[in-house]
Amino acid sequence: MNRPLSIVLIGPSFRFLSGISYYTVRLANALSRKASVRAVLFRHMLPIKLFPGWKRVGKSLATVTFVEEVDAGEMLDWFNPFSWAKSARIARSGDVVILEWWTSSVAHMYLAILVLLSRKTPVIIEYHEVVDSFEQSVLPIRIYSRVMGRVIRNMATHFVVHSSAEGNLVKEVYHIPSKKITIIPHALYDHYPLLEKRVARERLGITEENVILFFGLLRPYKGVKYLIRAFDSLPPEVSQSTRLLIVGEAWEDGESLSLAEGSSRREKITVVNRYVADSEVPVYFSAADMLVLPYTRASQSGVAHIAMAYGLPIVASRVGGLAEGLEPYQGAFLVSPGLIGELREQILKVLEKKEVYPPPKDLAWDSIGDKWLALCHSLGVRR
Repeated sequence: MNRPLSIVLIGPSFRFLSGISYYTVRLANALSRKASVRAVLFRHMLPIKLFPGWKRVGKSLATVTFVEEVDAGEMLDWFNPFSWAKSARIARSGDVVILEWWTSSVAHMYLAILVLLSRKTPVIIEYHEVVDSFEQSVLPIRIYSRVMGRVIRNMATHFVVHSSAEGNLVKEVYHIPSKKITIIPHALYDHYPLLEKRVARERLGITEENVILFFGLLRPYKGVKYLIRAFDSLPPEVSQSTRLLIVGEAWEDGESLSLAEGSSRREKITVVNRYVADSEVPVYFSAADMLVLPYTRASQSGVAHIAMAYGLPIVASRVGGLAEGLEPYQGAFLVSPGLIGELREQILKVLEKKEVYPPPKDLAWDSIGDKWLALCHSLGVRR
């Protein structure tokens, strides 16, 4: 009998918690159904004070965990070459290695692992964020990101993106040929329980008939300012019966916080300016009638994949991979980015219907895991 495929997955742990942390866990768990999986996780991502959410580093905020079939351990340190060598030794034991890429701050560690890794071992880089807005805004970091990205891509075997828009961007930025790029969609974040809407709203102290939700880190490209202005322009009879929830840690978006504070409908806007623990996530999504993602650019949105699992209507901007990622979902309603009037009208249409939609079956983790395994085998990985 052939032994199962051995996969080494390298990505962030819950110490520096982000959406990619959840993704790493869910992908490892999905792959472990039919393969032997070892997860090598970051113990120290970068000097803590350089991380915008440094005050929550190391706090226990997540509830999702690795299944017992996954051998997971934190060992990669931003500043410790010995940890890079140890991780490379583990990577050499696998039939295939998957590197999660979302920031160039991991580039030097990945480069070290690739240099120490046998060329015979296929390496797949999965891009979650091809171009980070902050990294692009700082010239030295932008140059470093481009140079390191191109060096590393020459050493990798294959690349995975979540949409054709991201694929085109990867080709443009890193000069990767199409034959080396595979599109595998982002799966649903369906690990949160659904609460009764009445109970969820009581816990949040919400008495309004309608609830509009924005959820996630507040950054300028998320377009929260357009949502606030659209909310301010709703007809008075609608706004009086509607609560706008803006839930997420503000990193670089002081403008949206100021707009919310100065809104003429300030008493109808609730801003929760902090990273929300997993235990609270179901309360906000169960209380909401819709999720609004007014992004001005986007690759994907993990938040959208929570909302789809809940069956919530999603009003989102028609940008990048976000629009493509929502195509399988009947409850997605796309608008032009930055157009307040169009956003307002779509919000009104959704509030009028308040429907619940079935989560896309093709985005279940079992299905996505099978796509990954098919890719690994297509690269000539031994079994």
